[in-house]
Amino acid sequence: MSEAPVRVERADGVAWCTLDRPPLNLLEPGLIRAVRATFDALAADRATRVAVLTGGGRAFTAGMDVRVLRDLDTARAKELITALHAAIDAVHQAPFPVIAAVNGACLGAGFELALACDLRVAVAGASLGLPEVRVGVPSVIQAALLPPLVGPGRAAELLLTGEPITAERAREWGLVNDVVPAERLGAAVQALVERILACGPEAIRLQKELIVRWRATDLATAVRYGINAFTAAYATDEPYQGMSAFLEKRPPKFGR
Repeated sequence: MSEAPVRVERADGVAWCTLDRPPLNLLEPGLIRAVRATFDALAADRATRVAVLTGGGRAFTAGMDVRVLRDLDTARAKELITALHAAIDAVHQAPFPVIAAVNGACLGAGFELALACDLRVAVAGASLGLPEVRVGVPSVIQAALLPPLVGPGRAAELLLTGEPITAERAREWGLVNDVVPAERLGAAVQALVERILACGPEAIRLQKELIVRWRATDLATAVRYGINAFTAAYATDEPYQGMSAFLEKRPPKFGR
């Protein structure tokens, strides 16, 4: 085993985070704690503008280590799933966009981790799914996002059969933004990162906050949040810089 369960490489405001428990990056308490600590630290650093989450080896993560799950009692089961929720929520609540670079199998809690990300790019043929019911437990946490993402019927198919789907079908269902050959995954993610970095940094943070809030509120409250965020944007010079650049037909010069 390597020293760090999550490797982080930083460059130009981008944090490249790699789950480093190959070959399958199975989630266990140490890796779960490392995911939470990594994203808590990145969230506290306003220099972080985008994070990319991927897996070392041949999988994004194939889910929880069944050897850890098998011998739990109810108290330890609650402790583990609470810790897993905190780690996944740290990704979901990050104040910057998070891109899942799904380099292989993305199953169970690993799929929920990918769902906590804002954007997902997967390699062709990757398997995505929630097989928990096949080993006697329900899928929880970010699985709750499935019905609004894919509709109740497709969500029920994933949740009640435990059968995975391919990256190609996941794209058809709207779960994955793009599917690329394995050798193009890095380039495709880098292109997506650059499109985000071309936008106003503070506007992106405001937009990310709204995306998270919109998922947990009613329409009227969501609109109020939006009005407040629009107003808050004018506390910076980004609207002036961005709109001046648009009118002058040149790239914007946002502060970094």
